[in-house]
Amino acid sequence: MDAMLLVDKPKGITSARVVAMVKRRFKTKVGHTGTLDPLATGLLILLTGKRTKEAGTFLHMDKVYLVHAVFGRTTTTYDVGGDVVKTCDRKVSREEVEEALQSFVGEQLQVPPVYSAKKLQGKKAYELARRGLEVELPASHVTAYALRLMAFDYPRFTLECEVSSGFYVRSLVHDLGEKLGVGATVEEVRRIRVGTHRIEDATSLDDLLREEPAGSSMPAAPR
Repeated sequence: MDAMLLVDKPKGITSARVVAMVKRRFKTKVGHTGTLDPLATGLLILLTGKRTKEAGTFLHMDKVYLVHAVFGRTTTTYDVGGDVVKTCDRKVSREEVEEALQSFVGEQLQVPPVYSAKKLQGKKAYELARRGLEVELPASHVTAYALRLMAFDYPRFTLECEVSSGFYVRSLVHDLGEKLGVGATVEEVRRIRVGTHRIEDATSLDDLLREEPAGSSMPAAPR
């Protein structure tokens, strides 16, 4: 079976876990084309069989995320799964947020979160951080094509982020909070587009795993 599968990854499991579940169900080689954190949901593109060789063509595709976040809190992981390192009660206005947000549009150098899968000396950064080691990741060249404030009800807000490959929305939210002087951290992330592939065309993981292992009824996306 040589297919491209668009999967709506649920919250709470790793991309590698999704791959393992699909591999076990369909008894075929499976790989993903871009990691989603356990906290994140949304579009995960899987390749099976001979199509796993195409994974490299997906690495540099632009992506779109919906991000739910909260001001007034800074955490070690830049999301609500981490330890709180500082809080702030000062409020900011929607106008302040809009103005600060636009300063992050365009090409920029961005430092990835310490708790990320970014490699450092052959090790994933989060593995080193969890061992209590000091981690300093170099900044990467990334681009934010559009950043939209979709909802604002202080302290919570929602962003739609159209960004390049390698862009970390957790870093964006953290940096936005720092720029405003109140801190911010991510509550939920949902990836809704990768290149031209959209979440509306994806199949839930549960539905995919209920498909018959053999047969042409597998919900493979077209080439």
